[in-house]
Amino acid sequence: MSIDTTVTPTQDIHPAHPPVVPIPQDPFIPKRRLARLVQRFSGAQFFRYLCVGGFNTVFGYCSFAIILFLLNAAVPSKLLYLTVVLASLLSTPINITIAYFGYKFFVFRTRGNYLAEWFRCFGVYGVGMLPGLLLLSGLTKLLQTLFHAHSAALHADLATAATHMQGSALHTLQEVSNGRAAAGYIAGALVQGFTMIFSFVGHKKVTFRQKESA
Repeated sequence: MSIDTTVTPTQDIHPAHPPVVPIPQDPFIPKRRLARLVQRFSGAQFFRYLCVGGFNTVFGYCSFAIILFLLNAAVPSKLLYLTVVLASLLSTPINITIAYFGYKFFVFRTRGNYLAEWFRCFGVYGVGMLPGLLLLSGLTKLLQTLFHAHSAALHADLATAATHMQGSALHTLQEVSNGRAAAGYIAGALVQGFTMIFSFVGHKKVTFRQKESA
């Protein structure tokens, strides 16, 4: 005798209490690490740092570009990968000092310890200085090679832009936009931006660290 196992349409095939399967939310975001990172900094302090850091980035790049512009008048363009390193070394003390006062008075708002904090500020930037100089030199050399490979197209674009300019602006464009010289300015801008977040962590934990009260 066969047993009829056909399920009638009115028969409930779902269990009364289906098993609960937890669904992970944002499985690719390490929440604990992200939470610890966010808790390190107050929102207001980080916003002030972004404002001051933005100014420091613009000021630092301008000082670097001015010194590089002056050095390019005396150093052959084939040595630009070394000229950018010299320009960075000459502009660094000025940039660090300006950055130090901005961070001290507007971001971390510490009192006293001027000389000690100033030396520690140099130490924080010094940690990333050697890798930054190597990156600056290598990136400049790479951009020089790329610009040389596309020199015809670049010259056509510059000629088009030059038709709409005159006087000192035209002269500056012709000097700065030299196929090989332009690589130094672009590389300097890229490296300048890479150091912003790193320096914030270093300044908070080293330069402007506060002793915990007993």
